[in-house]
Formats: sequence, structure tokens, C-alpha cells
Amino acid sequence: MTTTEIDPRTPYAGALDWAAAVLAGVREEQLAGPTPCPELDVDGLVRHLVATVYKIAAIGEGSDPRPLPFQVDGTLEDARAEYERVWTAEALDREVTVPWGRAPGRTALWGYVNELLVHTWDVAVATGQPCEAPAAAVEPALAVARMLIPAEREGFPFAPPVEPAADAGPTERLANWSGHAR
Repeated sequence: MTTTEIDPRTPYAGALDWAAAVLAGVREEQLAGPTPCPELDVDGLVRHLVATVYKIAAIGEGSDPRPLPFQVDGTLEDARAEYERVWTAEALDREVTVPWGRAPGRTALWGYVNELLVHTWDVAVATGQPCEAPAAAVEPALAVARMLIPAEREGFPFAPPVEPAADAGPTERLANWSGHAR
């Protein structure tokens, strides 16, 4: 599979649906709890997830996402509306600015499919919720992540891959490939 065989907007929509369900299941008393993402507690990770949706919307619009905040107060629904407004077929085919440089729009969006799935997995693990995203979202994302994220991570903004447990599902394997573990 290549990054052009599947329109990344479809897996991203599935990842957004899953993220909305997981975030809706977060209880107030869980917000200060730790996550598999050691730099962020649950609240920080929720706020980061919303920020990443705004960032991919900015990218699709042709803006530079680097000055945008790492975390925002707001709702996933509002961020999703902004994303859906700008990610047209034309956005997939143009060169865009991403935090790591320049890339085709569809490649940029695949990077954010990974980001959304992995950090939603982090929140699900931290809050005791089901940790598997819909297969239609995660299976192509895992295949693309293995193509785009090298196993050797020197100079790359990911922790080394983690060996998945024998019973790990595809979402946990994606999180493991991205350097996250329970």
C-alpha cells in the first residue's frame, strides 16, 4: 500500500469519531491522571488532541501550523468543523507546510491520522476505556505509519518502537510503533 491508495480523510473521520467517543467518556476526576504519554496528564492530552485537529485544519488551508498552540481549550466538535471545512480533494494534492517541513497534503493528513489515533489510545488507556479504534481507521494508518515512521528514530520526533504484546490489537500496535506503551 502507498499513501495515495486510500483517501486519508476516511480514516481521519473514523479516528475523529472514536476520539469523540473516548473524550466523552473521560470523567472529571480522571483529568489529572497520568497517561502513556509521560509529558501529559489526561487533561493536557485532551487539550492537545483538540489542538492537533486545529493544526491539521490550518495545514489544509495552506497555513503554517508551527505557531499554533500545542494545547487549546475548546471542543473536538468545533475543531472538527474547521477541519471538515478545509480538507477538500484539492487540499490532498497540494504541497503544504507541516511541523517537520513540506509534504503533500495527503501525507500530512496521514501523519495526523496517526497522531489522533495514538493520543486517543493514550487517553483510552489512561481512563480505562476500550482501546481499539475502528479497523477502517487504524489498519491503513498502521500500514502507512510503518512506511513513514522509520524504525531507527535518530533525529525523528518519536520514541523508539515498543515491542507489542502478543495479544495487542492494531491500535495498540500503532501506538507501540509510535513509541507509546501501557
